[in-house]
Amino acid sequence: MKLRILAAALAYAAASYAQAALTADQVKTFTLDNGMKFIVLESSSIPNATMYTYFKVGSRNEAPGITGLSHFFEHMMFNGSKHYGPKMFDRTMEANGGSNNAYTNSDVTVYQDWFPASSLETIFKLEGDRIGHLSIDPKMVDSERGVVLSERSTGLENSNVRMLMQDLDSVAFVAHPYAIPTIGWESDIKAWTQKDLENYFRTYYAPNNAVSVIVGDVKADEVKKLATKYLGSIPKRAAPPAVRTVEPEQKGERRLFVAKPSATSANLIVAYKVPERASADTYALDVLQSVLAEGKTSRLYKALVETQLATSVGANSSDGFDPGLLYIMTVAAAGIEPARIEKAMLEAIDKVVKEGVSEAELQKVKNSRLLGIYRLQETINGKAQLLGNYEVFNGDYRKAFDAPAAYEKLTTADIQAAAAKYLKKSQRTIGVLAAKED
Repeated sequence: MKLRILAAALAYAAASYAQAALTADQVKTFTLDNGMKFIVLESSSIPNATMYTYFKVGSRNEAPGITGLSHFFEHMMFNGSKHYGPKMFDRTMEANGGSNNAYTNSDVTVYQDWFPASSLETIFKLEGDRIGHLSIDPKMVDSERGVVLSERSTGLENSNVRMLMQDLDSVAFVAHPYAIPTIGWESDIKAWTQKDLENYFRTYYAPNNAVSVIVGDVKADEVKKLATKYLGSIPKRAAPPAVRTVEPEQKGERRLFVAKPSATSANLIVAYKVPERASADTYALDVLQSVLAEGKTSRLYKALVETQLATSVGANSSDGFDPGLLYIMTVAAAGIEPARIEKAMLEAIDKVVKEGVSEAELQKVKNSRLLGIYRLQETINGKAQLLGNYEVFNGDYRKAFDAPAAYEKLTTADIQAAAAKYLKKSQRTIGVLAAKED
């Protein structure tokens, strides 16, 4: 009964949002002569704007010896260029009322700027300078190398799930570079050469390897004028080398154990091979992930947390250009052995494979997903994220507007079929982190 009431409430909210939803014809695009694409959405709800610039480079593009370079350049892009010295990017932006952030994953490096619309030209000056004329000063390289090494050691020490996921990826993938941790391997971080850095930047930070999304109180014509002025002269380069490695089919369950003496409770991840983000199965898998591990009505919450076997459950998928993983994670309650929680976890997953999901479960998740899409459109930041992710990972920002219908048409049979297709023993890798083995 509670599930049906929640589904009805979500449906009402989603329908309300849908009436004011963004439409594809509101979006404008242009591409500079050097191949850099811009997506612009004029939105005057507040006198601000946001700019997301996606470079199609991540740990997927690395190889032994240069792992971690994608993430390293996320740091270096704030450490000096032709007209702005180290740290001046942040200071100049802040002086103009703006702020910024950036992130790197296996597939992309993304730079995010938030600023008053009146500072648009300053933002283009800053971006054009660092993209076209980044300084790779050896002193700054050594300084940031130390920062990244510290970030790596501290992150692994402080996060059990991060440590387990890093090792699990290296077992789940035997050929594909998705086995490489985004932050890189310690020995590589210590050994990068100046030539490595210069070649990597020249190869991947080309304008024709980037997409920029600008949303806010701007005019598309003005954006194009400024983009041409400050970015148009940056030369187009040869396309980066394609990632040619295809992960061979996994033909049996893989397992690993990570010993961490300081761990007070066991962590468990069950990861299944799933297709790339652009796959037609992504929507069904997204719903399946939610049914299994999202919220207090999810199957695994009921099976593990409500029975006091675990303190938390969760799931996420590695959206990417190539087939990746669906991670299903849990932290055991004090005194619960990993084998016991694994048994309960796999039983709950197998039950979905064999019996499927209910109409109420499906409708609740559908409504939640629709609500999430419409809520993203409430802010200029959410709109930029939505348009950019679909453009980069699905090949066209317009596909974002197909998502509501794609969720709506899913049936319980579709969800069960996806579960049967992907949640197979032969396609999973199970990782356990604990203080000691059973």
